[in-house]
Amino acid sequence: MKRRRFLKTAAKGAVAGAAATTAAAAATGILGAPAIAQERTEWRMVMPWPKNAPGVGVNAQRLADRITAMSGERLTVKLFAGGELVPPFEVFDAVRNGVAEMAHATPYYWQGKSKALHYFTGLPFGLTAWEMTGWLYYGGGQELWDEVYGGFGLKGFYAGSSGVQAGGWFRDEITGLADLQGLKMRIAGIGGEALRRLGVTVVLTPPGEIFPAMQSGVVDAAEWVGPWNDLAFGLHKVAKNYYLPAFHEGGPALEAIVNKELFEALPGDLKAIVAAACSATANETLADFTRHNIVSLEPLVRDHGVILREWPDEIVVALGEATREVVAELAATDGTTKKIHASYSEYLEGARKWSVVGDQRFLAMREKASG
Repeated sequence: MKRRRFLKTAAKGAVAGAAATTAAAAATGILGAPAIAQERTEWRMVMPWPKNAPGVGVNAQRLADRITAMSGERLTVKLFAGGELVPPFEVFDAVRNGVAEMAHATPYYWQGKSKALHYFTGLPFGLTAWEMTGWLYYGGGQELWDEVYGGFGLKGFYAGSSGVQAGGWFRDEITGLADLQGLKMRIAGIGGEALRRLGVTVVLTPPGEIFPAMQSGVVDAAEWVGPWNDLAFGLHKVAKNYYLPAFHEGGPALEAIVNKELFEALPGDLKAIVAAACSATANETLADFTRHNIVSLEPLVRDHGVILREWPDEIVVALGEATREVVAELAATDGTTKKIHASYSEYLEGARKWSVVGDQRFLAMREKASG
């Protein structure tokens, strides 16, 4: 009994001594600092966009801030604009090589790494923004994307869309195929290759260099995004013929790229936070673009003398033929791309059937009912 009483008393003393030591350390500011530092992680997010660029730069910042806030600053994300930490078109390699932990971009910028990445931004005459989310989330698209990016040590998350984009700014009206011969145009992706086959000289510049290229005559025409971004970039100052909608980007996807090894090293709750933050940002990005395109279109016409035009039917038909050629060649690149093409094409076919009796008929009815 005496031995038992001694051990009990000694244990109480040890606990009290430990508590006293803890209190003393906390009072001096020593305790806690190393532990907190170990629990907090800082990531660098790079992007090809200028800082605060409408839609893209703004929502990249929102994503960085959302991850930081949702994690209680356990995972803080610092954003770097195109050219600040790495050049605009090197953000993929920056994340892959650990120069940065994360990026905000769009997949087809990295077509030099894998031709299959065109599908995850979108194809000409392809999926709309809401159709793309259906394919990625519930049609097997995300799994295929993971397969491609996994080969580079990366993980991709859908981060939103601009919705349907504009076809571009042209100094002169385009009335037919003859007007495309020798035209120098800034345009990205498969759409650029389709136009090249119709006689256009394709030039790809980083977003921040589009206006200077138009102004100096390096290009005769340029596409960027849509009314909101194009107004902010001042493209109406160097051309007045504005073609709407785009044939090549009906709902192009934005992405968040994460270094896969670093992502997998995160605790489960932080992984969930990164995924949830990307999903929330995707929804907010499309809403942001939709609202601001609505309010930006009228000023372009009313205040700046912009003329809204549509692609002539002759060009649309020719672009359709050229696109089918290019995509057939794309699908034959390798086994992975062929598999992705089959999945995307099957989903697109179903989406077309639904949109004809769904969205298209509703929009037509809405116009009739508007009086």
